Amino acid sequence: MGRLRLPAAIRNLALGPTRAAAASKPPPFLAFRSSVLFIIFTVCLAIFTDIFLYGLIVPVIPFSLTEQAGVPEEEVQKWTAILLACYNAALCVGSPIAGFYADHTASRRGPLLLGLLALAGSTLLLCLGTTVALLVVGRLLQGLSAAVVWSVGLALLVDTVGKGVGQSMGYVGIAMSVGLLISPVIGGAVYAAAGYYAVYYIAFALICCDIALRLVLVERKVAQQWLDTTSDSDHDRASNGNSRSSDISPGAASPSEEKPRSPHMELIKSKRITAILFAVVVEAGLVFACDTVIPLFVKDVFSWDSTAAGLVFICIMVPGFVSPLVGALADRHGAKWTAIAGFTLSVPLVACLRFVTQNTVGHKVLFCALLTLLGATLLALVNTVLMAATTYAIDDEEAKRPGVWGEKGVYASAYGLWTTCYALGGTIGSLMAGYLNAGPGWGTLTWSLAVWCAAGMVVSFGLGPAPTKKDIGSRQTTIDAAAHDSRSAAP
Repeated sequence: MGRLRLPAAIRNLALGPTRAAAASKPPPFLAFRSSVLFIIFTVCLAIFTDIFLYGLIVPVIPFSLTEQAGVPEEEVQKWTAILLACYNAALCVGSPIAGFYADHTASRRGPLLLGLLALAGSTLLLCLGTTVALLVVGRLLQGLSAAVVWSVGLALLVDTVGKGVGQSMGYVGIAMSVGLLISPVIGGAVYAAAGYYAVYYIAFALICCDIALRLVLVERKVAQQWLDTTSDSDHDRASNGNSRSSDISPGAASPSEEKPRSPHMELIKSKRITAILFAVVVEAGLVFACDTVIPLFVKDVFSWDSTAAGLVFICIMVPGFVSPLVGALADRHGAKWTAIAGFTLSVPLVACLRFVTQNTVGHKVLFCALLTLLGATLLALVNTVLMAATTYAIDDEEAKRPGVWGEKGVYASAYGLWTTCYALGGTIGSLMAGYLNAGPGWGTLTWSLAVWCAAGMVVSFGLGPAPTKKDIGSRQTTIDAAAHDSRSAAP
């Protein structure tokens, strides 16, 4: 008997259009499903969903431990910290693995769907878990899902947007800001009004929307099988190749492709990538330090309740809405000077937080003003350009040494390392802030964070120059080559 085969419509729905379907009728609404705007929106929703679900259940976890898992009240704080550590550990370990896997698959869409399955499974375990072990497994799966979403999702954006990498990363920054801002507030309010399970109803509704968009999405390199004719594609590839060759100066590397033994080892050895990753650790440390100490600080100094402590983060998040403009600026002028400006301006702002010490209107206004400016410098300026700088560095090296990253490229692997460093920086920042605030005090903490921020300013000098047309052309040539390989392999 022959092998059982699913109908084409069901197979394409589950796995997406493949290269084997190149000679068939194009999928419905292909132009829309593979459009730049739709892919950006899908990736941003995936990142928003990940962050939103992480923050949504934060107010509920203590009640899950006591009411669902039977943990004694005196051990709730310990297990809450353990669950957070499980998430960060899975994120740190899983991100480079997910990126490496995605760089060796024919499609980014498959790993994204696997990550979504992990997210659904983690949410189900966290909702129904009646033992600490199940909650730990749920938090680990949630970290693995985040690893896939960040490393693969950002790589998919790079594959899609062409020269607008920085601007698209700005939209990712908005998704991050909104998710971080509203998730704890909604989680706490829904739990208080409708109970434990109502929180997870919201979670599963959002996951269903995410599933629908990821199933509908068609990658650009897959869609080109139908959108491009063979002659047009050959002409475009020849034009790109000629353009790249003409851009290389006589003293630069030969246009013949270099075949490194290990593209991923080249990635790790890159001084420019190392500078970016160190800057990411610094930036994440500052953000998570604020998340760790601000709620306790405003409770002790201003006597604010948990609702007010949550709302004060609006000051930090709102400036992030200008991130696309900052990203567009980085696309033209590079990430180095933007990141240097962001870190430099953050140093006095962080240091000045030490002057907020009294429960007066003036001190409250000063505190909120400083947080708003920090949101502009850290989230809008630094975070956005550090995401884009990773692509700039890879493109620049590919333009200088064609083929250095191998046939598959290393975008997902690079963003896997980026995510690992962000999680690592967040862990360092939380521990550092908690220890210093509980020990030496608020004044010492702010000076320490200012010095930490200055380290980011120094290392940002290694982020490299602005992207050029040659860099963008190198990436486009790689994408076109991948699309050509798909068409060539089609029966």
